[in-house]
Amino acid sequence: MKIVILTGDEMRHQYFRTKVAIADGITVLASYCEGVEKSLTNQVSNNPDASELERLHVTARAQAETDFFAQSLNSMRDQSNARKIAKGAINDADIVQEIIALNPDLLICYGSSLIKSELLQKFEGKFLNVHLGLSPYYRGAGTNIWPLINGEPDMVGATFMYIDEGIDTGNIIHQIRADIYLGDSPHSIGNRLITKMTDTYIQLILNFDNLTQEKQPQSEGKLYLQKHYDKDACRKLYDKFSDGMIEAYIRNYDPENLPYIVNNKGVSGA
Repeated sequence: MKIVILTGDEMRHQYFRTKVAIADGITVLASYCEGVEKSLTNQVSNNPDASELERLHVTARAQAETDFFAQSLNSMRDQSNARKIAKGAINDADIVQEIIALNPDLLICYGSSLIKSELLQKFEGKFLNVHLGLSPYYRGAGTNIWPLINGEPDMVGATFMYIDEGIDTGNIIHQIRADIYLGDSPHSIGNRLITKMTDTYIQLILNFDNLTQEKQPQSEGKLYLQKHYDKDACRKLYDKFSDGMIEAYIRNYDPENLPYIVNNKGVSGA
């Protein structure tokens, strides 16, 4: 399967594209990696009103990515044909034409800017995206942080979908929940999910021709914007962990009574 990856350039994105590129049966023709100009770390660093806890949060986030991904990155040969571009440049006409000329079997998106180009039409039905969050239950920004703030660890996960002109509105292909353990932090939960998401994405690519149409979740969900995550939300997040949310979740876990998520029969092991 010949693919082009559209992604970011933080360590989690580097891990993703490198791991996908070494999978048997997948050839990555190119990976377009947008810059980190609008990353959470930069946003907090440039915000004079950010609290000390917010600054500690993003520092811990960066360190957790190093702890989770650096060793793997150092041991894997990078066959992802990475091309570094500015944030938002994925919609530039020259890059769009370059991707079309590569003629991939699939476009694979994780963490890029919103696609607004003719790629949507050229690769309709062959353009996959992953949304870190369980759609439509949590929509918008911070969709794996807000479930933790709201005391719903069971709603942390990832949604694989066909990409369209909306924001996370395409038909859902498959979903996974995060694996959560005693002693977890927001960052360990998130990074473990990224490793699981990467392995699942590989299976989706390899089994693309076997993917099935599945019933879609029905929910108006909760919508959060980037501006909603402020110092008060950050404090609530860590208060939940201090108050024993993770232990209570593990103790009361009941998979039979969780909200429905899509489980595609065409994915190996689904």
